[in-house]
Amino acid sequence: MTAALSAPARANTAPRQIRWLLRVHRPALCAWTVLVVGLAATLLWLWGPLTDAAATGWHQYHARCWRLTPCRYDQDAILRYKDLHQYTTVAVLAVPFLAAAWAGAALTGREVETGTARLSWTQTVSPVRWLATRLTVPALLVTAGTGLLALLHHVVWSAGYHRIDSVKPWDDVPTFYSGGPIVAGLALAGLVLGALIGLLLGRSLLALCSSALAVAPLWIAVHMTLPHLWPVATSVSGRRASPSYSGIKVAEGIVTSSGAHQPTSACTVDISPGCQALNDRRGAVGFYTDYHPYSHYWPLQLATTGALLALAALLAGLALWLVRRRTTGGRAGGTAALGGGAGTEAGTGAGAGAAV
Repeated sequence: MTAALSAPARANTAPRQIRWLLRVHRPALCAWTVLVVGLAATLLWLWGPLTDAAATGWHQYHARCWRLTPCRYDQDAILRYKDLHQYTTVAVLAVPFLAAAWAGAALTGREVETGTARLSWTQTVSPVRWLATRLTVPALLVTAGTGLLALLHHVVWSAGYHRIDSVKPWDDVPTFYSGGPIVAGLALAGLVLGALIGLLLGRSLLALCSSALAVAPLWIAVHMTLPHLWPVATSVSGRRASPSYSGIKVAEGIVTSSGAHQPTSACTVDISPGCQALNDRRGAVGFYTDYHPYSHYWPLQLATTGALLALAALLAGLALWLVRRRTTGGRAGGTAALGGGAGTEAGTGAGAGAAV
């Protein structure tokens, strides 16, 4: 076994590890660069020429086609804007799934499966520093790229809102998630989650599928938690009307004679004699709706992003603890191996140790 590295040598391993990481994962880096640059260029095109052309087309439509007579307007510009806006939205929302799948398959799963990770630990760098390098560099690239795309998507939405009829409102689910820092937080959490799954499974293909699928329940949990991360606004009405609101509805129900709000999802307005009789028995004097208006857009985005960053830090700490625990156990027992590929990896690690 090689002797322990000196302090200067250990200090120089970090830059070498980063260079080696970028060289080994150069295809993924190139693909990520092409994706970010291509989407950014498309979003800039949408923001400028396509927004103006589509807005002009809609103006022509409203000015000339309000009667049942033949009219001409730039329908091609409207359809082109609509299609590209939908495609870029889907592409931005797909980034967390891509980051998780790549991290599980290539960042940790493949190196554990082939034994490359254990070879690095015995010759050049400690397991904890090895994992920290693999998480830090991709995390910076993924977060910066996704944040840029989300910013451009929000700028495109802002330029077309109220000018183009096909632009969705701010509380539309795809529009909300693709136009703020939440999607960058999801991409970072997905990256760390994928790396952790790769360490646990130790099989690149299995980790790829599992990591991508794991982002779906994460996103569902975020969607269910998000409305409760910021205080809601409340709209109240009497029995003869329903509360007026605009935004993300959180809860609704009846207002009792004591002023208490009683949540319910049935008969929140007297739309029928049956509902009227039910609300009479409930003692309802009005109705209420808890919701988030547009002024809560950025507080919701930032609060949810903060929660995702905390989750990513927790997952990273769990992955570091897992590596430290398993490698310490492996040194004590002499036979432990990371991941599920114990047989092939243990043999590869033993051969590498003998060669050293």
